[in-house]
Amino acid sequence: MTHIDAGAELDPVHPVPMPKVPPSIGLTSAEVAERVARGEVNDVPVRSSRSVAEIVRANVFTRFNAIIGVLWLVTLFVAPIQDSLFGFVIIANTGIGIVQEWRAKQTLDSLAVIGESRPTVRRDGAAVEVATSRLVLDDLIEVGPGDKIVVDGVCAETDSLEIDESLLTGEADPVVKHPGDQVMSGSFVVAGGGAFKATKVGREAYAAQLAEEASRFTLVHSELRTGISTILKYVTWMMIPAAVGLIVTQFFVKNNGVKDAIARTIGGIVPMVPEGLVLLTSVAFAIGVIRLGRKQCLVQELPAIEGLARVDTVCLDKTGTLTEGGMDVSELRPLGGSDESYLRTVLGALGESDPRPNASLQAVIDAYPDSEDWRCVESLPFSSARKYSGATFSEGDGETSTWLLGAPDVLLADGNPTLAETERLNEQGLRVLLLARAARDLDDADVARGATPAALVVLDQRLRPDAADTLRYFADQNVRAKVISGDNAVSVGAVAAKLGLNGRTVDARRLPRERPDMAAALDRATVFGRVTPQQKRDMVGALQSRGHTVAMTGDGVNDVLALKDADIGVSMGSGSEATRAVAQIVLLDNSFATLPSVVAEGRRVIGNITRVATLFLVKTVYSVLLAVLVVCWQVEYPFLPRHLTLLSTLTIGVPAFFLALAPNRERARPHFVRQVMRYSVPGGLVAGVATFASYLLARHHYTGSDALQAETSAATLTLFLIAMWVLAIIARPYTWWRVLLVASMALAFVFVLVVPALQRFFALKLVGLAMPWTAVGIAVVAAAALELLWRWVDRRFPA
Repeated sequence: MTHIDAGAELDPVHPVPMPKVPPSIGLTSAEVAERVARGEVNDVPVRSSRSVAEIVRANVFTRFNAIIGVLWLVTLFVAPIQDSLFGFVIIANTGIGIVQEWRAKQTLDSLAVIGESRPTVRRDGAAVEVATSRLVLDDLIEVGPGDKIVVDGVCAETDSLEIDESLLTGEADPVVKHPGDQVMSGSFVVAGGGAFKATKVGREAYAAQLAEEASRFTLVHSELRTGISTILKYVTWMMIPAAVGLIVTQFFVKNNGVKDAIARTIGGIVPMVPEGLVLLTSVAFAIGVIRLGRKQCLVQELPAIEGLARVDTVCLDKTGTLTEGGMDVSELRPLGGSDESYLRTVLGALGESDPRPNASLQAVIDAYPDSEDWRCVESLPFSSARKYSGATFSEGDGETSTWLLGAPDVLLADGNPTLAETERLNEQGLRVLLLARAARDLDDADVARGATPAALVVLDQRLRPDAADTLRYFADQNVRAKVISGDNAVSVGAVAAKLGLNGRTVDARRLPRERPDMAAALDRATVFGRVTPQQKRDMVGALQSRGHTVAMTGDGVNDVLALKDADIGVSMGSGSEATRAVAQIVLLDNSFATLPSVVAEGRRVIGNITRVATLFLVKTVYSVLLAVLVVCWQVEYPFLPRHLTLLSTLTIGVPAFFLALAPNRERARPHFVRQVMRYSVPGGLVAGVATFASYLLARHHYTGSDALQAETSAATLTLFLIAMWVLAIIARPYTWWRVLLVASMALAFVFVLVVPALQRFFALKLVGLAMPWTAVGIAVVAAAALELLWRWVDRRFPA
């Protein structure tokens, strides 16, 4: 079929194209080389993750590393090497954090290359795909439906080109572009096609920077990170007065040797720092990225892993999510006695009229070959807002006709008998298109009015084999699924029912416009058809207004606005450029079945970090309390750094690492800080009071030159047993490996107590029987108090 550009002139008698200006060949290779030499390249850095230098800097140069680093250097000079072990632990932790983040970076970078958009440019007269970073000034860039405008420019050619600029301007309606009109990076094509000349590239195209920044790896709001930052701020303020009081007590009140006073002061300050908490959070996120990367899931924003775990409502686009992108024409039903052979010719011509067909039109193209005798005079590309496409043809016999292909319930008036037949087909889960002959010109705003139905084109939709299992998973996890589609509501409902998703089906054209009323309607129904792109966005906002955390999945340009506004946007790898750009998570293998893995990974991260944060903060609370009690009683601090390094390693460090990476299917709950502090504060208070009581009793029990070591050993035994009980509570519900983990830590401590070399190394030796058993008794009472107190907290302050 021969195309005639919409702008070309036709002879009024013989409808053949008059001569027109040939399309631009674009830049030549020599011109591209000149611009590259002048630096006129789109060199905005495109990164999917932090650089290695940024990773090292973020892990090394932290406030708490600075505090502990200074204390470690002092300890190296004034105390035995075993009192400096905490410094080596910090170095090892930092190294682990850097390595894991670097591995996550490698995974993200490799996946980002796969998912990166490659614009089509015209060079030396040929259309070629290039990386975004290789665009140069004055490049002629071709665009079609779903393509993102990657640099600023001016339209050179347009074919019913419609661009959505809502992400830049907030204006909901697409803007029709003509040659000479400006286009801005960050907008995207919703219908038609064309080419534009790049006028601003690289850092000059400010909007391009904004769009790239919005669609790449960022540490945006994360309740987990924000909560940990809040906790660390309070910890810092608690540490300062406690540390000052400790220094004054140990140096000026007790008159001990300087080295011993320094060691015990540092022994009191170091455990106040929850040094491993930030590290474990970073490692848990990094390992999550690596695990998901192995499943071809690109996480463009790290908190998306956390966010998807908090989701309670997931909105699904049908096409490309529940069904595969492709379709097949299963039947052509002529209407009103139309000639089927003629209709096949019309459909073949319509398929050829659109250079960038959607899935429905592609099925028509596959089924009906083009006729060489028909010429396209004017075309109207498909738009999700219109729900139909069209074209005007000069037929082989000289006749001119205008045809529309689209949704029957949009093209036909209510009550038309053809709609009853369409409804029966929709109930079988089939997609139905209406071919109609228009009585008006294509540029008429009411072109569909008065159109004569000619045929129904029945399309068979291919269900994704993994969709039913994925929907079942969400149901089991108490995550509500809402199917939001631009297709006929009855057809969408039938497809959803085939996948086991039952519920009320609603035509979105009948939804109320007011947000509160819309939110109520959304809560009552499950499947929504005939949804416009703007409605999808409104529906996401309405659900969020009711306190829902909403995830949106989609692959088409009609999903972009909803994806951008959803708490978590998930795109298929085969989706449009614009869709992939705004999504936080891209499923590169186009497998909907990957989504449960992302949810599970997020739940593992949040649930486990909440668990281990309690371990770290119990230690912080009892360390600060012990420092305060030591200042008030004006006694030696009971521990050297080596004692608390041993306790921290066995009751927090090693167990926390395993617990942080364990599976966890529990849905993430909000208010991270409150959840952690409601256990940490009472747990730390019980541990601190019990340990200090044991220490005071030991001071009265032991006398002589070695009394302080015996007193420290008794206090250490009490604190270890209480910390082990905290670990035993945190590790619930028990599995074989969790029981083994707790038992191993207990055996390791026993090993230290019974091996003479380790006794000397850690300065731990239990003297006599009375005081050690008293220390055990105090720990048992404290453990019972912990159980009662935490159960009371659960009832009094539910999560």
